[in-house]
Amino acid sequence: MDQKLTLTLVSGEREMEGIKALQEENLRTNISEAEALSQGFLTASYTMDYLRAMNAITPTVIAKEGDIIAGYAMVTTKEVRDGHPLMADLIDTIDRTKYNDQLLIESHYVVVGQLCVAKPYRGMGLVQKLYGHFRDCYADQFEYLITDVAQANTRSLKAHLKTGFQVIDTLTYGGIGWDIVLWDWRK
Repeated sequence: MDQKLTLTLVSGEREMEGIKALQEENLRTNISEAEALSQGFLTASYTMDYLRAMNAITPTVIAKEGDIIAGYAMVTTKEVRDGHPLMADLIDTIDRTKYNDQLLIESHYVVVGQLCVAKPYRGMGLVQKLYGHFRDCYADQFEYLITDVAQANTRSLKAHLKTGFQVIDTLTYGGIGWDIVLWDWRK
């Protein structure tokens, strides 16, 4: 990782505004088909109020270069599930899913609400570094890290599998197929 990049947790409004700006730049609706296929994309847009609610409970993991947000991995818990319909559906599906013959509702997990790396910082292994810091910050509180990846977003799925996630289920939301992936922090 570039020596100028630091990994930390969100600590203020300005960082959340940087996350929101990076999110908007990378939404599937704001990029070309070619870019979506080669670089990946984001599906959900979150309001600033929802970002504030998430960060009040469990701050987002961010990579920064000075004041620039180079990447983020949103930390989402069940307490904010109803702030966005996609998150509510994902957590409902996770709760009904079994892992190692146990319903996940009976475990203590945290969800990646979204992950994004800014274009100038891609190809630097930042996804694994963000997730490593995520684990360093939250593994003492949770057994599993879970998220979903649009099945059409093959770049993102490859990055998650490389980190240690495994596909445990699928869901359909808004006509889109999603793979639910889990990283078992107990291993």
